[in-house]
This record gives sequence, structure tokens and C-alpha cells, in this order.
Amino acid sequence: MKTIGLIGGMSWESTIPYYKIINEVVKDKLGGLHSAKILMYSVDFSEFEQCLSVNDWYRISEMLTDIAKRLESAGADFIGICTNTMHKVAPIIQDQINIPILHIADAIADVLCDDGIKKVGLLGTRYTMTQEFYKERLISRGLEVAIPNDKDIEIVNRIIFDELCIGVINDHSRDEYVRIIETLVANGAEAIILGCTEIGLLLSQENCNVKLYDSTVVHANSIARGAL
Repeated sequence: MKTIGLIGGMSWESTIPYYKIINEVVKDKLGGLHSAKILMYSVDFSEFEQCLSVNDWYRISEMLTDIAKRLESAGADFIGICTNTMHKVAPIIQDQINIPILHIADAIADVLCDDGIKKVGLLGTRYTMTQEFYKERLISRGLEVAIPNDKDIEIVNRIIFDELCIGVINDHSRDEYVRIIETLVANGAEAIILGCTEIGLLLSQENCNVKLYDSTVVHANSIARGAL
């Protein structure tokens, strides 16, 4: 079994499912008392949010690269970053370490392509939805990516940072997400990526008629299989 290096805490609420899912997959595959070999560095998310607020991606890349190097030195065989948005700097980190990063968008693309999805709606932070670092990895696999309109992008982003990242679950916010998803489906989306690791705390498949791909679940499963 390989040793997993996890970078968590962005936010810590969504890092908990990563740990649980990875260990459940390992137990299911190996049985007995087996569990995953994990080295985890959980950050103070406030430091990263402050950088996001001023668009300081250079400082974010510095901090995450330092963490990745520490995990590599401690014996990790590969890295899993437990958040979608921070994968914006994954190529920068990858260039400075000698172990692979298992990219969350690649894990999502693998599953979507296996399921025959052609057009997918993407929900996430403003950065994930509007910038190319995430979408381009999906598009390179032949997927068409749809995002909400500008007003709905701000609603999705606000709910993530003002509510989900601090553990607030609001029924009205769930209804807003369902409305936005229904709009994406009406515009041709065959499935929806929950492209922020906190969204699965608010939404589940029972809330929607369209297939949901929770990035936390997909990524954690991919990390567990990588370790095995």
C-alpha cells in the first residue's frame, strides 16, 4: 500500500469525508483491520481565504508547495489536495516536487467519460466556475462544460464561503442550488459536478433528478484506489 499525502482544511468540514471515504474503500478492498496509510497536513483556511480575497495566488502556491514538500519528505508517495479551487496552482506545486499530484478534475473526468456524459454543468467557487484551470482539463477530455449565469455564480460562491465553509446548512440555500441546477439541465446539461468539496454537505442525489457527481466522493475514491 502506498502512503497518501493529504492537504486538508480547506475547509476542515469537507476534509472529514475524505478521510472516511478513503479508509472505507481500503477496508472494503482489503478487509480485516486494514486502513489507509495517510499523512495529512490540515491548514488554517483563514490564511488562504485572505489570499483569495486579494487574488494573491503566488502566496497560495508558496504555502501549498511548502506543505507538499513536507509531505514528500515525510514519506508520502503521492499528493491529494482536498479542495477544487486550490488546484489552480497544482501545476506550480507539481513542478517543485518529485511525487505526483492526483488532480481532482482528472478524477472527475475519468468517471464522466466512463459514464458516457457529454455535457456537464459545473458548480463551485467563482474561481472554479469562471477560470480555465479546472474546465480546461474537462474540455481536453471531450466534455462540454456549462456554468451558471453571472448572478447565480455569485449566489453559489456566497453560499460556499459564507455558509458551507463554516458548517451552516440552510434549506433556502439548498433550494437555490436546486433551482440553478434545473436551469443548467434545461440548457442541456446531462449531469452536474459538485465542484466544491463543501457542496455535498448541502446537496445529495435525493434532492435532484439529474445525476450529481460529488467531487469529494469521486476524488477520495480515486485517491484510495491510487494507494492500493
